Amino acid sequence: MREPPAMPRSHRQRVKTILVVDDELASAEVLSLILEEEGYRTFCAANGQQGLARVRDVRPHLVVLDYMMPVMNGAEMGAALRASADTRDIRILMNSSLPEDAVRTHFSKYDAFLRKPYNVDVALTLIAKLLNGDQQLR
Repeated sequence: MREPPAMPRSHRQRVKTILVVDDELASAEVLSLILEEEGYRTFCAANGQQGLARVRDVRPHLVVLDYMMPVMNGAEMGAALRASADTRDIRILMNSSLPEDAVRTHFSKYDAFLRKPYNVDVALTLIAKLLNGDQQLR
């Protein structure tokens, strides 16, 4: 996966970091590129286990988390994030091709939900709201 270019120290303090966790790497990379064009610093992981390792490394402000993944799914990763004092305040944008009700029965502590396929403009608006501290957007 591609790492974003290094930024000057003064710019790094203002930029929000987003981790995209999705086993569909092409989708994750496209979203990552769009987010970088919007000024965010992004990283990708292919499953929840890799995602948790990346969270420790990059300390994201937001995790865009796919629900259905191998190794560790989004519900398991979300639960792990919420269980740790170090990560429980990271915003989670859960997304899935399944209806939200089906996802919520396995994990409900996400901040917002997007049903795949989603409109990029809707996603960007929701991400901006989450990063600006808006409360749960469900």
